[in-house]
Amino acid sequence: MIKNLVRSVPALLLAFMSLLPTAAPASAAVHQHVHQHTAPAPDPVIFVHGWNPDPSPWQTMATRFQSDGWPAGHLDQWSYSSSQSNATTAAQLADEIEHVLARTGASKVDVITHSMGSLSSRYYLKNLGGAAKVDAWVSLAGPNHGTEIARWCGGAPCIEMRPGSSFLKDLNSGDETPGSTRYATWRSPCDNVINPADSVALTGALNTTTACLGHSALRTDRAVYEEVKAHVR
Repeated sequence: MIKNLVRSVPALLLAFMSLLPTAAPASAAVHQHVHQHTAPAPDPVIFVHGWNPDPSPWQTMATRFQSDGWPAGHLDQWSYSSSQSNATTAAQLADEIEHVLARTGASKVDVITHSMGSLSSRYYLKNLGGAAKVDAWVSLAGPNHGTEIARWCGGAPCIEMRPGSSFLKDLNSGDETPGSTRYATWRSPCDNVINPADSVALTGALNTTTACLGHSALRTDRAVYEEVKAHVR
C-alpha cells in the first residue's frame, strides 16, 4: 500500500500543476472585468450656442460624442435667449451647470461654445466662479475680442460683441484664461462672421487655425470634432 501511495504522489502533483495555467488567465479576466466597470465616465459636456434660437445645430457633434462613448445624459445641448445680455446668460449658465453636476454626480463639466456662446461662458468662468467647475473650455469661432459685423445689429448682445465695447474690455482685462480650466479656441481663415479672424485667439489658450471653413461649419467639421474631443478628453 505504501508503494502504491508513493507512486501516486507524482501523478497527483502533475494533475495539480496542470490546473495552474488555466487559473492565471481566469484571474486576469476578472481583473479586466472589474477595471472596465470601474472606469470613470467622461465629464458632462455643456454645449452653448451662439446667436441662434435653439441648440439644434449641436446635434452632429453631440451624436459623435455619444458614438465615442459619452453617455447621452452627459451631453447637454443647452438653450437660452440670445437677445439678452451675455452677463444675464452667464448667470443662467451657472444654474444649468449646477443642475448638470447634481444630476450626473460629476465634479466638473466641459463647456463647448460656438460664436457668441464663448462670451457668456467666459463671463461665467471669470466672474461667477466657473473656473472651479469647468475642466475644459472650447471656443469655436468666438468673437472673444469683438467682430465688426456686430456694428450692423442692435440690442445688448450685439453692442457687447463690438470691438472695444466696455463688456469686452472688462472680460479681457488681466488674465484672459483664468483659473485651472484648460482653454482652447478654433478659428477659420474663411469665417465671414468673425472679423478680424484673430479675434478668436486668447492669451494662455491652445489656439488652432482650421482649414477654410464657414462660420457654422466649425460645429460639424469632422477634423475639428476630433481635435475638440482630444482636448476635452
